[in-house]
Amino acid sequence: MRALNPLFRREWSSVYEALQDCRPDRDQLMQLYIQQMSQVERPVLAIDHTAWLRPHARTLKERTYEHQPTALPHGIPVGIGQGYSTIALIPERSGSWALPLRHERITSWDNPIGFGAEQLAQVCQYLQHRPIALFDSEYGCAPLVKATAAIAADKLMRVRSNRCLWSTPPAYSGKGRPKIHGQQFKPGDSQSWWTPEQTLESVEPKLGKIRLRKWDDLHFRGSPKHPMTLILVERLETVTGRLNSQPLWLVWVGIQMPSLAEIWQLYLRRFTIEHWYRLAKQTLHWTVPKLSTKRTV
Repeated sequence: MRALNPLFRREWSSVYEALQDCRPDRDQLMQLYIQQMSQVERPVLAIDHTAWLRPHARTLKERTYEHQPTALPHGIPVGIGQGYSTIALIPERSGSWALPLRHERITSWDNPIGFGAEQLAQVCQYLQHRPIALFDSEYGCAPLVKATAAIAADKLMRVRSNRCLWSTPPAYSGKGRPKIHGQQFKPGDSQSWWTPEQTLESVEPKLGKIRLRKWDDLHFRGSPKHPMTLILVERLETVTGRLNSQPLWLVWVGIQMPSLAEIWQLYLRRFTIEHWYRLAKQTLHWTVPKLSTKRTV
């Protein structure tokens, strides 16, 4: 009879209302998770962002255009919804388990790079050891390098093959303005490469023959004061005899770089956060509720 009362305002079901009213303290949860972490070795963190598409929620505030890894029904891998940034601990060398330390919505006046850098700074202030942060190619650019320069963390990120990098400029000749950039290095153009500082080949049981090459003291055009190490990972042959993989370009920014034989395997741990997103969306039905407020988190 309550629903027939003209003074009664129809609202969501109790499940939706509980989701809307639940606001756990994020800082306390993050500190609790960090207390449970092993403080013996350097922690490995992964930072990425994902989208909760809401194309039909026209009245939902704070919607932004979000990229999708696969094309949507209209043929363009871009949809409209809300973006979320996640920083997660990757505790295992192998496996698909990740512990999200912070998972927050990216507002319309923020961007994934700046938001991810802010989350990294929030987590690092509670860690006892300098962590290694892993990033996808979306973050492999000068803005991230500059945004995280003051954070006590080493960064390992993938870069796209169409990026351009520069070497250290030559010594000042005494005439004119000192040069900021040296020789240009184009990962997608092998003619611009020079002899690497280190080359290593190995045979992996699952991947076959691997060749790694390393170039030191490179930088992005927008961050010339932040030197980086560029790493190329190539599969020369596979255990099945078929080769259809693209080369992997990685950039290391930090002070305690692992060996060349270890660093590319370290980056593979980043994909664990993709499994966590799949668990949250498909198994835990994170994106199923159709909440209608901009405060949705």
